[in-house]
Amino acid sequence: MKRAILATAFLLAASNSGGCRSSADTAQGVAERFVDQHYVEMNLPAAEPYCTGVALGKVRESMRLTQGMQIDQATRRPTVRYRVSPHSESDKDASFLFDATIQVEGAETFDRRWIVLTKKVGDTWKVANFTEE
Repeated sequence: MKRAILATAFLLAASNSGGCRSSADTAQGVAERFVDQHYVEMNLPAAEPYCTGVALGKVRESMRLTQGMQIDQATRRPTVRYRVSPHSESDKDASFLFDATIQVEGAETFDRRWIVLTKKVGDTWKVANFTEE
């Protein structure tokens, strides 16, 4: 019985965790997916398809600079939690402010702020630029 209750609670939590995320075809959804891949998962190749222009150049440069470095199960990865707020939006572009808290095991917790600019390229939203504070 206890196991069934725990399993049900886990499934409910898992199904609700994606519910707070914006749709992938929106400016905010693209910004969130970019931040998830770039900063949370540390997977630059997975962040690349969300980018265009300056942002694409920055991601490719980061990939070049980290070439040969392996991020695997042995890597001490941080836990990243963030809150996103729209900063400005129009039909063609939007910017979002991400306030993040980053925890690394054995180190102090620290905060970062990312500003992610998106723009409409044809019918698709892309990250055009991003900055880190």
